[in-house]
Amino acid sequence: MAATATLTFRVLGPVEVWREGAELALGGPKPRALLAALLLRPNAPVSTDTLIEAIWGDDLPDRAANAVQVYVSQLRKALGRDRITTAPTGYQLRVESGELDAELYEVARRAAKVAAERGDPGAAARVLREALGLWRGPAYQGLADEPFLRAEAARLDEARLVGIEERIDADLALGAHDSLVGEIEAFLAAHPLRERLWGQLMIALY
Repeated sequence: MAATATLTFRVLGPVEVWREGAELALGGPKPRALLAALLLRPNAPVSTDTLIEAIWGDDLPDRAANAVQVYVSQLRKALGRDRITTAPTGYQLRVESGELDAELYEVARRAAKVAAERGDPGAAARVLREALGLWRGPAYQGLADEPFLRAEAARLDEARLVGIEERIDADLALGAHDSLVGEIEAFLAAHPLRERLWGQLMIALY
């Protein structure tokens, strides 16, 4: 049996899927919403009722379950039929380790924390820069206002800001104070209530 092609699932920005350097055609907003709902629980069954609510909310069309089947069929054609399997009450998306950008981001942050704790801020800064490069915009951009995605999108966006603060800490430990002042001030203009950033600014200025 041939090995399944590796995919890259991207949620740190607009929802996208890539294979071998090419973006896959997923269809319109509703198939993407369905994919986003499956990505909230990768490798776990998601009920058809949950998918219907994610796609339409309270504005249900006639034969919504049939429409879900159509969108699943579209996604199977794009991703590969073995990627979305039928579960007893719904569907399950198979995501291999390292295929989801949000997972890669969190793994990198943990690696950077280990590097910082062992006294290697240079490695921590380098890993965090690469991790932050995974971001292409707000998490689930274009879908983040959907009720079923709101909390997870907010959690990921907060993790991005914390990652930036962690990278600034690493750069401060490397002595790059002067070059950080402008960057920190720009972040504070957008996020004036972040106490950690204010503390970092005082250290950079000092």
